[in-house]
Amino acid sequence: MIVVGDLMLDEFVWGKVARISPEAPVPVVEVTGESFFPGGAANVARNLREFVDRVAVVGLFGKDRSGQQLRDLLADKKIDISDAIEDETFCTIVKTRIIARHQQVVRVDREQLVGPSPTQIARVVAAIRNNLPETDAIIFEDYGKGFLTSKLVTEIACDAHAAGKIVAADPNPGHSVDWRGMTVVKPNRTEAFLAAGIPWRDPDESPADDVDLKRAGEALLKKWETKYLLVTLGENGMMLFQENKVPQYIPTKERQVFDVSGAGDTAIALFTLALACEATPSEAAEIANHGSAVVVSKLGTATVTRDELVSSFREVPERG
Repeated sequence: MIVVGDLMLDEFVWGKVARISPEAPVPVVEVTGESFFPGGAANVARNLREFVDRVAVVGLFGKDRSGQQLRDLLADKKIDISDAIEDETFCTIVKTRIIARHQQVVRVDREQLVGPSPTQIARVVAAIRNNLPETDAIIFEDYGKGFLTSKLVTEIACDAHAAGKIVAADPNPGHSVDWRGMTVVKPNRTEAFLAAGIPWRDPDESPADDVDLKRAGEALLKKWETKYLLVTLGENGMMLFQENKVPQYIPTKERQVFDVSGAGDTAIALFTLALACEATPSEAAEIANHGSAVVVSKLGTATVTRDELVSSFREVPERG
């Protein structure tokens, strides 16, 4: 499987708060440790790697210390980065989260919004075209940082469709990319409302009865001409839309939520992987939902393992 999109390094600074700063009404965090994880498209690849042996990720690295850290982390997970682009003029994107007592105090983003050059686009398209015979699915992971241009997406998607491959997208409505013709597109609720042009409002107490959510889903099925639309609803689960079928609400498995970092990455990774393994769309959504529930119960940019996923299904009775 190949993941294409915005690569970033997720940094977590762990600490404790014992006092308020005398300089301003803000907490003073006494640092006790640091952790680094692959983020963005790299985290989607990391989620897939828990289940399959061959995963590649394509995106943009800088030739800086953060870029090298990210490369090393992916290499340690045996994720193929041979077709990723290293650009000495680019500063690797870093998201730093400062955590104290299991709460995020602040997030600091260091990012440079730069798209690939025509030469880089041609190189990526050629590399993916060359690897298509051994590829089951392609996932576009768009964090709105510039790597996924309409030209890059269209050329890769056309090749993949011609080869009969599954093509999935995790979109960013603030970034103008044409997602028409994908196998599945997975926005969250806020992104779905924005992309559908429907004014956002607080979710209904019962997502299954959320009229505006259903309106947004039906509108996006038509707009994007996709087979499946999976809208993630945070702690409320997911809703699956298919043409000429009643929307299917999948409630979340009840767990304590510690950190939602990367939950959407897990959802698109597992839904796409399940489709590639010939699961039905409903089965794929259930798998994605269980995986996401496991991830949000962990601190940091986390993944779900095979054993954790199996255990999650065993903990709840089958719904008839």
